[in-house]
Amino acid sequence: MIREALVDLAEANGAPPPDVTVTVAIPGGERLAEKTMNARLGIVGGLSVLGTTGIVVPYSCASWVHSIQRGIDVARAAGLDHIAAATGTTSERAVQRLYALPDHALIDMGDFVGGTLKYLRRRPVARLTLAGGFAKMAKLAAGHLDLHSSKSQVEPALLNEMLSSVGADDRTLAAASGAETAGALLEAAGSWRAALADCVARRAREITLATLSGATAVEVAIVDRGGEFLARVGS
Repeated sequence: MIREALVDLAEANGAPPPDVTVTVAIPGGERLAEKTMNARLGIVGGLSVLGTTGIVVPYSCASWVHSIQRGIDVARAAGLDHIAAATGTTSERAVQRLYALPDHALIDMGDFVGGTLKYLRRRPVARLTLAGGFAKMAKLAAGHLDLHSSKSQVEPALLNEMLSSVGADDRTLAAASGAETAGALLEAAGSWRAALADCVARRAREITLATLSGATAVEVAIVDRGGEFLARVGS
């Protein structure tokens, strides 16, 4: 494209085709590359030159799912036996700290847990850690594979049922029944908070295992907003 632009410019000015050498370089690019997601896509030690900012945001669902798939492909090609798929940055960082995982072992799946698991069913890895906040994992525990707010909602009745199943007393159950959000219900659970999170993680893991093939060992982790683990279930 650069060559064609130079030829066109020469022709427009009545000059012969230019005899030039063009070098494209980004000063400090190797250092800047460490701050991008390129390594997760197999581009190591350099930058992708895109548009005017160099930043690409996958606005469409299809492009996001494709980025998930390419991330899984890179992890498999690199011979990794453990990857982590997270709904957000906080949960991703918590898992990375816990296991000292390299960047290319991390899959930013956002709300597309279904797309992630279905691709892993066809192209399995030995071990998967699935991580997210309480509300997102509560949706997965209810059987929802698209966690976006336009596609699925938290089911308070199910969470109250879980809270009852772990032995919460009547006073706690009454407080939780009035909660309007997953976060408020978790807060209302009080001393039963950890038990409720553990129950949600176990059910979410069951849904995950049912969606995957049997070739993958699964851990489900629930992370709070401060980056601390509320529950970890599985291997």
